[in-house]
Amino acid sequence: MQFQPLEVAGAFLVSAEPRGDARGWFARVFCADEFAAHGLEPTIAQVNLAQTAAAGTVRGLHYQLPPAAEAKLVRCVEGAIFDVVADNRPDSPTFGRWAGAELAADEAVALYVPPGCAHGYQALTDGARALYHASVAYTPELERGIDHADPVLAIEWPLPPFNVSDKDRALPPLREAELPAPR
Repeated sequence: MQFQPLEVAGAFLVSAEPRGDARGWFARVFCADEFAAHGLEPTIAQVNLAQTAAAGTVRGLHYQLPPAAEAKLVRCVEGAIFDVVADNRPDSPTFGRWAGAELAADEAVALYVPPGCAHGYQALTDGARALYHASVAYTPELERGIDHADPVLAIEWPLPPFNVSDKDRALPPLREAELPAPR
């Protein structure tokens, strides 16, 4: 696997290295030892699959507070998405910055979201499906979020955002969000 650092501290694009023959190809998409060697959280406690009906739909930006701050490894398994990690860790050198990448089902690339960062994505195709591995179980009472249209973050969504849930539309901007305590 290849690990390409992004503009947010601790965030990476993780690319598989397919090995092929006449039958097709095989690629390792996760290895706890390789993740740990790169300083990434190697624990997988939960795996989620989300299907988004319409292109342009935005989900997020979501995160969990400690002790349930979660690392995520996000992959598109059908269609395409624009995946975003936003740094809302007050003690981070990249606080207030974001990074995004297009993930498509026909590519062997995933986005690693470090613990404490907010995550969201936009469907680029109808029926897009995202599969993500989380390092801790979902803890509803510790879930928080940031407005996907926050002018401080100024995320450059590829399509005009629409079909945002009422819950996500009510999320506060970064300046008003409950953030993880500095370590």
